[in-house]
Formats: sequence, C-alpha cells, structure tokens
Amino acid sequence: MSLRVYNTLTRTKEDFVPLVPGFVRMYCCGPTVYDHAHIGHAKLYVAMDVVVRYLRSSGYSVKYVQNITDVGHLTDDADSGEDKVERRAAAESVDPMELVDKYTNSFFEDMDALKVRRPSIAPRASAHIPEQIQIIQDLINRGSAYEVDGSVYFDVTSAEDYGKLSGRRLEDMEAGARVEVDSNKRHPGDFLLWRKAAPEHILKWPSPWGIGYPGWHIECSAMAKRYLGETFDIHGGGLENMFPHNEDEIAQSEAANCAPFARYWIHVNTLTVGGQKMGKSLGNAIYIKEALGRWSPEAIRFFILSTHYRSVLDVTEEALDAAETGLKSLTTLWRLLNEALAKAEDGEEATDITEAVGHLKGRFRGAMDDDFNTSAAMAALFDFRRELNTALGVKEIPARQSLEAAAKALRDTAGDVLGILKEDSATETDDLAPQLMDVLISTRSALRKAKQFELADRVRTELADVGVELEDRAGETVWRRKS
Repeated sequence: MSLRVYNTLTRTKEDFVPLVPGFVRMYCCGPTVYDHAHIGHAKLYVAMDVVVRYLRSSGYSVKYVQNITDVGHLTDDADSGEDKVERRAAAESVDPMELVDKYTNSFFEDMDALKVRRPSIAPRASAHIPEQIQIIQDLINRGSAYEVDGSVYFDVTSAEDYGKLSGRRLEDMEAGARVEVDSNKRHPGDFLLWRKAAPEHILKWPSPWGIGYPGWHIECSAMAKRYLGETFDIHGGGLENMFPHNEDEIAQSEAANCAPFARYWIHVNTLTVGGQKMGKSLGNAIYIKEALGRWSPEAIRFFILSTHYRSVLDVTEEALDAAETGLKSLTTLWRLLNEALAKAEDGEEATDITEAVGHLKGRFRGAMDDDFNTSAAMAALFDFRRELNTALGVKEIPARQSLEAAAKALRDTAGDVLGILKEDSATETDDLAPQLMDVLISTRSALRKAKQFELADRVRTELADVGVELEDRAGETVWRRKS
C-alpha cells in the first residue's frame, strides 16, 4: 500500500506523489509570537512533526518550512483591530521585536521539550517584507489587486475559483456582509495585502504605496515561494485557519504566479477543553509549560497521537493521566527488552518474536500509509507489547538476534516516527538498582515459598510506597517505576 493523504482541497484521499521523486517540499503556518504556546499549538505541531518524521522514515528527503508571524496578524481576521504583537508589546512595555524574541524562544523551548523536531527553515515575516511587496506589486500589475489611500486590497472577484479550499461562495460573502465592512473594499470578501500605517504605529516599512505593513495572509505566500518555489507538495495548518488565511494564500499566490500553489492540504482539527472550545479569551487555555509541569512530554504526545489528526481532541486531566499510564506500559516493555538483551546470547531465532515484529511492521506502516493514522498505529504498538510480554515471560531468555529485532522495531515506530518512546528509560536507573531489586524480589519469593505471606506482602507494599511496582508473571516477577 502506498501513502494516501486526505487532501482538504479535493475532500478525498489521494495517493501521495511529490513533484520531485524522493523529495518533499512542505510548508506549515507557524505561530503568531505574542504569547506562550498552548496545548492547541502542541496538537498542530506534534501532528505535523509526525508527518515529517514518517516521510523521512519512508525514504523521502523533506524540506520543511514553518514560519514565524511577527507582524500583520490583526486581532480581527476581518482586516480590523490592532496588530497582536504591537498590542501585547504595549501591554508589557517592551519593544515589539523584544517581545517577538521572547515568545519565539519560548515557542521553540516548548517544541523542543515535546520532541518536535525543528523545521528546516523558520523564517520571520518581518524579514521578508521585500518579497511581500514584490508579490503585491505583481498582483496590482495583473489586475488582481487595487490601491486605496495607501492600502492595497486583493480583488476576490478576479479569482474565478476563490473559495475552492473552504467551499465558501462569493455570493454568500456578499449577502452576509457586515454593516461595518471596510468602505474601501470593492467587495466584502476583498482582503488587505498592505495596510497604511498610522503615525503612532511602530512596525511599519516604506512601500510604493506609502508607509505601512503587510497583511497577515501575504507573508505565507511570500515565504513559501522564497524557500519552496511557486508550487510545492504539502501545506499544513490548523483547520481554523482554512478560511480566511489559507483560502487567501491560494488566491493571491496563484494570481501572482499563474501556477498552482500547494498540491496537498493537510488540516489538523481543533482542540476542546472539557467539551468547550479552547481560547485565551474564554480563560480555559492550557499553556504547554503548564502541561509539562504535570505530565511528561511523551505522555502529551501520546495523548495527541491517540486520536487521528482530523478528529477533534478533547483535553481533560483524566485523559492525560490515562496517556501517562498507557505510556508507562511501553516504557516498561522497552526496559525489559534492554534488560533481556544485556543477558541474551546468540542462538536460534525466537519464532514468536519474529512474528510479532512482522505484525508490528506491517500494521504500523499500513496505518501510517492511511493518511497518517496514528491512532491505528498505536493500537498496533500495544498488540506488539502484548505479544512481546508473552515472549519475555518465559524462563529462558530469547536469542539476542530476536531481541535486537524487537528493540529496533519498537525504536523505529514508537521512537523515530511517533516520538513517544523514552529511549533513555532503559538506563535511567543506576547500575546498583537492578541488583538490589533482584535481591528484594528473590527475598519476597523465598518468603512466599515459606508461606510467610504477611512479610512477602510487606515487601510489595513498601516498594509501592517508594514508587516501585511489582508484577507477578508466569515463572518470574518484574518491577517498574511508577510515573
């Protein structure tokens, strides 16, 4: 089965075929850096991270561009209100670019903590003003944009297929226009490419139309073209940005370049908190830094990836706690595998482990090839865990080759692609701890054989009090640290 991707543009799953064989050019809308990142950002960028990881694990070379919006994103998507960066900078009494540096650094700190790999390029909108001005001028020259009193608007009626991504129609925009729509617009759906700056505005630049600053949408068109070309393979983003942001990107890019923009559109669905839409204005936003104070990075990734990226994800403490518990079972399997490897010797292949590895590889790839279905991929991992636990529960340690194949399969899937494997968990205890646990487990076993059950139970209880759990299996007892 080849990789199939749900393309929002066509509303169908399509075989993924990049423009250049073996090479993928991918763009994702980045954050507007005026505040710390929240758990909604985590959902989007973890999902995009897994897309990139899986493409690379499948043999593709990926050039991944994710922008930083540091100018032009107004408080109202309908081209009104204040610049979000300027407003927050005024509230914190700092220069806007100082604010941008602060929250850009904070964003990447959070992404690093969540094991989201850095993009190939992370360009800033403010560093690409010349490219944005050039596209705007090209649009004016082609008759797709017009200037009014120092501001420039895109003429949506000049685009025959405007609305093809979101399914919106120009007639509906006309009928639903608000009374307070910008009187400079020829059509209510027209959007700002360049805005005339008021004298007190800080983030502003000279242009052929006077002093001003770019609209929010033009930046992505400029940076995508600069680093990926006029036409590229994948454009990712949050579903809430499909309209107007992504729709406007397509319209202005294709009008300016006379070429298709992005070929595949991947949109990550929204996130709710206890069934309600999450929002800073609603007071229920969960910042990533807060979440990392309560749950491990891998558990947060586990929670996000347990649901398909196109599904709504509801955040609750119980769900994150359950993710931590589920992750613990994979962590224990990884540790047990490595402990067995430390004692294993070369020998005859263990058929049950070989079959389990084969099942995991086939089911995992099948799930990921089906529009990056991480939920099904994780189900395959837990079936693999069950099969491996059975194989490791025998007295005789399996052959080294079989254990190495199992460890590699777990690392390749849970580690390299999903990023949920705590690969250091196998060595997180010091050298003495396993030996001490062997002594305690042996002592408890001897107490049980002597029918001194009260003392045996006391060993289990007191170990639990210090964060160690015992699990009795056929022929042996294994231990694990609690979360």
